[in-house]
Amino acid sequence: MTGAPRPDFRVPTDADREAARLRPAGSPAMYQTWKRLLFLHWEVDPASLRPLIPDDLELDLWEGRAYVGVVPFAMRGIRPRGLPAVPGISNFLETNLRTYVRDRAGRPGVWFFSLDANRSLAVWCARTFFDLPYFRADMRETREDDGAIFYTTKRRDAGEEATFRYRPHGDVRTAAPGGFEFFLAERYILFALDGKRGRSRPGRVHHVPYPLRDVEVPLWDDGLFALAGLPRPAREPDHALYSDGVDVEVFALEDHCPAGDAP
Repeated sequence: MTGAPRPDFRVPTDADREAARLRPAGSPAMYQTWKRLLFLHWEVDPASLRPLIPDDLELDLWEGRAYVGVVPFAMRGIRPRGLPAVPGISNFLETNLRTYVRDRAGRPGVWFFSLDANRSLAVWCARTFFDLPYFRADMRETREDDGAIFYTTKRRDAGEEATFRYRPHGDVRTAAPGGFEFFLAERYILFALDGKRGRSRPGRVHHVPYPLRDVEVPLWDDGLFALAGLPRPAREPDHALYSDGVDVEVFALEDHCPAGDAP
């Protein structure tokens, strides 16, 4: 994918972005709790992203600018519908590298370049059932006395360790619809590549709006960019947010991205 944004991909309106938060019909495939999320974002050149995005998706831009996010967090209580969580399997750490995309119908979502996790079974399940680019990593999260979190991840097939230290502070808020924080954090659709069909498939999640806080990030890392084939920003993040977490319903992937108007 190269060149300017294509006109046959509808640009999401603020109403489209709010509508994506509505709970889908039917029953979820899984239940999860996402805890202690750090959202770090860098502005990047859209031209560096487009070759890595499927042709049936377009970059979702904020005022003409593209962003890539690094999101370290903890997964807790992972379980399929109808089954209990299992200690030692249902809890793990995850770090994702992502950007923002839209389909032809104007549905805004997330494209993952990578998702690192420290449970082999979680990696296998996500790759097998959700077509997501998970990788096995050695990871550690330590909560310190002053409220800071020290977090490391080292992908087993890469060798480079990414390290973060961050401390949330301030009052809890939710992102205002139409604002930049809403654009970055309030994402309820993911797109996964169906390698057999050569096209993307959307999947939905549902949760209450993120409870957000400001965060100090004295130690950050952009090494995951290089592992995805992206230029490293080599500068402090342009934006940082923190959330204590949300309970999440995860729905099965849909067959394809719609070509018509967004619902």
